[in-house]
Amino acid sequence: MLLILPLLLAAGGIVSPAFISADNLSNLLLQFAPLAIVAMGQALVMIVRGLDLSVASMMATAAVIATGFSGSDRDVATIFAVALAVAVMIGLLNGFLVTKRQVSPFLATLATMILLQGFRFAYTQGAPSGNVPPLLRVFGAGKFHGIPYNVLVLVALAIILAIVLHRSTFGRRIFIVGGNPVTGRLFGIQSDLIIIACYLISACLAAVGGLILSGYVGLVDNWVGQGYELDSIVACVVGQVSLQGGRGSILGALTGAAIIVIIANEVLLLGVPIQVQLIIKGAVIVIAAALYARKDN
Repeated sequence: MLLILPLLLAAGGIVSPAFISADNLSNLLLQFAPLAIVAMGQALVMIVRGLDLSVASMMATAAVIATGFSGSDRDVATIFAVALAVAVMIGLLNGFLVTKRQVSPFLATLATMILLQGFRFAYTQGAPSGNVPPLLRVFGAGKFHGIPYNVLVLVALAIILAIVLHRSTFGRRIFIVGGNPVTGRLFGIQSDLIIIACYLISACLAAVGGLILSGYVGLVDNWVGQGYELDSIVACVVGQVSLQGGRGSILGALTGAAIIVIIANEVLLLGVPIQVQLIIKGAVIVIAAALYARKDN
């Protein structure tokens, strides 16, 4: 999949010269960071044989929280604290439902998605008000010597998660639990705690992604991040994270997210209708799944 990225970039430059312009490439990075952050959390959940459909709703909730204060920079720390506190509760609830109540990940996270939507609409009365603090706008859309700040945040998170997943005991346990839960129990691994931790990390990353996205957009409504639940799953599938658990990587999630963003940008520059965009996205999933199945065989 890493080899596909330069091919896509080259194809974009050939099809539309505007694609390789500095402004467009900068916009690509700005759009890439929130999806990549969410996809990394989704990857952890998928490795332990789960799905997290609540990430988009968590992003929107975090965005609403971002406008729930005075709108000054002194509130940014409080905004992050409140958003992460809500994310911790949602992550724990998802993990509890999946592990202790044996609810399917699809239904459990669908329920928390709807729950968050209900609380969000009750709080905002359907119309969020308030301003995104300037500092959040810097994190969401600002640049440091041409490099977006949100990409710097993404790189820091990616390095931490890659070390945790691929270089720590906790990471090895994630792969063991995802590959074979029975084997995990025989090794004395507390599988339920590992799964809950993955849902917890996914929710927290979704909250961070939502805050960054709110800074990028500059305006907040109840549907900030809409579609990211499916896009993050697609990014992971394209990045060779197994839906059957036990296999995947942070780099794979990042690669898949980059491919999704690049393809979306290219078809947008070409003026392709939304219906065709959806067909292309579906075709990408089918091709990625077919390549993965061939690799397994």
